[in-house]
Parts: sequence; structure tokens; C-alpha cells
Amino acid sequence: MTGPRNILFLLTDQQRVDTLGCYGNPLAQTPVLDELAATGTRFDRWYTPTAICTPARASLLTGEAPFRHKVLANHERNVGYIEDLPDDQFSFSQALRQGGYNTGLVGKWHAGNKKNAADFGFDGPDLPGWHNPVDHEDYLEYLNTNGLPPYEISDRIRGTLPNGGPGNLLAARLHQPVEATFEYYLATRTIEWLERYADDYKKSGKPFFLALHFFGPHLPYIVPDQYFDLIDPAGVELPKSISETFEGKPTVQKNYSAHWTFDTMPIETTRKLIAVYWGYVALIDEQIGRVLDAMKRLELVDETAVFFTSDHGEFTGAHRLHDKGPAMYEDIYRTAGILRVPGAPAGVVCDEFVSLLDCAATILDLANIGSCPAPDSRSLLPLTAGKKVPWQEDLVAEFHGHHFPYPQRMLRTRRYKLIVNPESVNELYDLERDPDELQNVYNHPEMSEILSSMMRRLYFLLRERGDNFYHWMTSMYDVGDVSYDPSMSGLDESTYAKSASAIP
Repeated sequence: MTGPRNILFLLTDQQRVDTLGCYGNPLAQTPVLDELAATGTRFDRWYTPTAICTPARASLLTGEAPFRHKVLANHERNVGYIEDLPDDQFSFSQALRQGGYNTGLVGKWHAGNKKNAADFGFDGPDLPGWHNPVDHEDYLEYLNTNGLPPYEISDRIRGTLPNGGPGNLLAARLHQPVEATFEYYLATRTIEWLERYADDYKKSGKPFFLALHFFGPHLPYIVPDQYFDLIDPAGVELPKSISETFEGKPTVQKNYSAHWTFDTMPIETTRKLIAVYWGYVALIDEQIGRVLDAMKRLELVDETAVFFTSDHGEFTGAHRLHDKGPAMYEDIYRTAGILRVPGAPAGVVCDEFVSLLDCAATILDLANIGSCPAPDSRSLLPLTAGKKVPWQEDLVAEFHGHHFPYPQRMLRTRRYKLIVNPESVNELYDLERDPDELQNVYNHPEMSEILSSMMRRLYFLLRERGDNFYHWMTSMYDVGDVSYDPSMSGLDESTYAKSASAIP
């Protein structure tokens, strides 16, 4: 690459990897994203650093793991953590702006509370909150200008709380035409910004980064008739983990199941919810198609890299759960990741462990404006070129809480997953024998050697990263000798080794 390149970044919220045809769903109606994968690189081991909106989005912006940037929970259910990134925080958007880029973002921000996208150098409408802000003045103006009807719903789907009250709204039928949906509105505004940036690019050579962040398919799944009824529930195969008993699992998972009222709804309701969820994905796929068609019309395809991914996944009934939470299952940590780079090979399938964290370094690499200072981010461009490059054989993820503080750390290898839950039982899964993560084999004697190796590996990875969670592990697990005073007092040198020779 000899010069800067335009970048279109497409992000959805809370989307499972198995909602897409290119990831193996035969019922998915996602031709646009399937084509993007066929003409670019599909990453099969793409993970979020944490399965919750605000921390994940802050990590996307900064390239830093949550424990570094310290924005650890959503504002709406803040459990005492800070709510905004500091003023001196690095972000790829500000680096792009300083490097001569137009930078725009249309859609969901949710990477902080008081600070918005404009504070980080983005053009575009300020759309706050975690769900479609259907009362936002710009959206209402869009409806009025185009003679479109307002938001109205029926056929609400929800369970029943223990106190007899209605559970969280999970889905509903939207009484608006497609053109009036918030998704269509977001795509329209994105096309408008694309046209402005394209004009600037052609007149002055100024490149652009433009992000389209959908609020969906995050629940509640609220879509018009043609998407609410698009998929026949009878053909939906239920996730095998719907047989979850929570035996040998942390108690919090059973509590979350009750919170989401799973057992108060018939199993056929779960089928319908999954069908509506897939319909929501189809609606978004069509709107992405409109944006990509505009890119073709503006003759930008050969000069614009295109990303697609999600901030995290969704349970949709898996493990008798909805939404996300303190359960580090593949359903919410593994997501889709697609990147098409002009001039790179088409149809590449990559099985290296990569992360939402890697977007920052990749974006700066595409822009050719310097390396990313964030230690947790690595450019994916060598992988899109089909090159064999040294790459880490495992991946660390973290969680800090949602409705309440709940620290977790995860080590994912190609076959196994270890999860450390300080207040409860730890978890170990053999994903080759148990891909649905139903059986916790942490205490199985035959797994002792693997467990010991993974616990030690996680311990030293956390130490190297500077994640102080490892202090808990020092005194709780057999992770070997330590090369520091566990009390951090410096008062009793006899309790620790004098060198770092214990570190592998």
C-alpha cells in the first residue's frame, strides 16, 4: 500500500456468530454479509475482550483491554466504575483525524456516558443510549420529512417475574414500513455522510473513516411484519444448551436465568424469539446492502476497506439465558469478524485467535499513519493477505460486572476454556467433546494436568499484561513459585523469590 485508504466500519450490537449464512446458518438470510465474507477474509476465531456494550466499545476505540481503560460497565446499570475515558486517552479516531482523515460515526455510541462520539473526533448525529432512540429529534424529523408513520408496537413477547410482574421485553411487532425503521434511517444518514466524504475525497484526496453502528439486533427484537414473520419457527433448531441444568456451574447463572424469566415461557416462544432475532439480522443485512450499493455508485469499492463485526454476542435462549452476563460462554464471546481489503485475496478463512481489540491497530495500518500504541491491539492485515505469521495460540477475556460487580477471567485455547470465578466454582470446558459447554470438568481428575497447565498460563499472561487479577490467583491456586512479595509490602523478603526465574 502506497497511501492512505478509506475505511467503512460496520458494527452491530449483540449479534451471535451463527446468525450469518457464511458462518453456517442454512436459514439465515444474509446475502450481503455472506458476499462480503466471500470477497474478503472471514475470521472464525474472532472474540470480544468482554461481553458487555460499553467496555467492549471503549476497547474498540482505544485498542486497550478493559482492565487498562477502566470503563468496566454500562452506564445504565453502573456498579461503581468510572463511566468515561480520561481526556488524555488514545483513540484511533483522534489519530485518524490528526492524520488528515474525515472521521464519522452514525448510530450507537455507548462507549461512555457524558462524553459522546464528537468528543473523540467523530462527525455525525449524537444518538445516546443502548437501544434505538425512537424519540430522537433527528429521527422524528426524518419520519416527518418523508411522511412516515411513528413508532408503534404490538405482540409483545416477555416472561413473568417471580413477583408476577412482566419480565423484560424480548421482542415485539413493529407497525411501521421498512423505510420508517430506525435501521433504515441509520443507513440513510450513513449514505448521506458517505456522499459528503466521497465528494471531499475526489476533490481534495482527503480519505475518510465512516462507521455505521446499528443498535440491533440487541434485544428487544422490534421489527416490521416481514421480518417478524420471515423465519418459520418450526424450522428453527434450538441450541443444545437449552438443556442446561446449571449443575456444577456458578449459581449466578441460574439466577440470571430467573432474571430473564426463561422458564416462564413455553419452548415454542423460544423458537419464535430466535426466528424474530434472525429476521432482525436480515433487516440489518439489507440496510448494509444499501450502504455498500452507495459505495459502488460512488466508485469507492476499490479504494475502501470494509469491516464487519459486533461488540459481543447474545444468548437467545442458549443455557436458558437471554441478553449477556456473568457467564463466559462462546454464545456471547465469539462473534463474526469480516474484513475486505482492496487488493487482498478473496475468500480467505482465518482460524487464528483475533479480537475486537485488534481493530484499532488494523485501522491505523490501513490508514498508513503509524503504529498503534495500545499493547493489546495487533494489525490483522498480514492475515487478510493469507500470510503465515507468528500468532498467539490462545486468548484472554475478562468481565467485571453488569447488574453487580462480578470479576471473571477466561483463557481460551483451541480445545479448552478455563474460567476463574473468585466468588464461586471455576469452570473448565472441553470444546472438542462438549462444544455446547454443558459439562464443567474443572474438578474431573483426568483433567488435572490440563487444568494445571492452563491455570499457570493464565496466571503468567495476566501478570505480563499488568492485570492485577493475578494477585488472587497467587494465593488461591497452584501456579508455581512467585517472584514478588504477594503481600506487596516489601517487608518480608523471605516469602518470595529474589528473581523472576519462575516465570516461564
